[in-house]
Amino acid sequence: MQDEWDALMLHSFTQKQQLQTARQELSHSLYQHDSACRVIARLNKEITAAREALATLKPQTGLPASAPKPALASEADGLATQPIEQAGMSAEVIEKLQDKATVLTQERKKRGRTVPEELVTQEQLKTFMTTASHPGLHSASVPGILALDINPADHSRILTGGNDKNATVFNKDNEQIVAILKGHTKKLTKVIYHPNEDTVITASIDSTIRIWNVPSSQTQILLPCHDEPVTGLSLHPTGDYILSTSSDKYWAFSDIRTGRLLTKVMDMAEAGLTTAQFHPDGLIFGTGTDDA
Repeated sequence: MQDEWDALMLHSFTQKQQLQTARQELSHSLYQHDSACRVIARLNKEITAAREALATLKPQTGLPASAPKPALASEADGLATQPIEQAGMSAEVIEKLQDKATVLTQERKKRGRTVPEELVTQEQLKTFMTTASHPGLHSASVPGILALDINPADHSRILTGGNDKNATVFNKDNEQIVAILKGHTKKLTKVIYHPNEDTVITASIDSTIRIWNVPSSQTQILLPCHDEPVTGLSLHPTGDYILSTSSDKYWAFSDIRTGRLLTKVMDMAEAGLTTAQFHPDGLIFGTGTDDA
């Protein structure tokens, strides 16, 4: 029994030694992992800061003020910006708008004025309840979701714009963040999910509009159309043009494919504009003003 007791104690001592060694190795591995995460986070922060600086500097670079300024493009980040010179509403653009309006008007007339049977009734609306809540889409230190849109083609994808200067694409079905779009220097005011592409459009009080590619989380085009906060966005039914309004009293009509500002007009009452929306047919639009 003495020999068995000694063997048991020796085995227990060996097990404790191995446990202590394993703990030390695990602690060292965790320390290395934590250090690596900190380095990666720092590098990501530096990359984001560099991209924001590049996006801020892009519109200010290029040719002298007296020379014509074409759209600027960067091969490194795929960013294109168009200075505030107006390209004008060409006959080709006008024809494209009119053709789209003709098609949409005819389709609307075919549907008639009857209320769709699948439309939710007032009684059904009263029974609606919250089915899910998804915190953590934006910074907890700078809270606030200021704009929201749903992908018309994929209702599982939700686009939000935050007080933290970021836009977030979120999949509500699997509760996963698809992309965080960083580039604006101030809080967002409006977001739009393109109906036919994995593209989103965001506006901010930093006076810029950005066209984003969701899979790459990169800005494709930067539109510096306004001098003050952008307050409204509306995508034309063609999916090629964007209407924007600003507190600088102007509304602007831009091509999201080329980044060209086509036209920019001051409000007749010379009031700051607060919102804008295209008619479903796309030939007229409405604006709201801060003088009511």
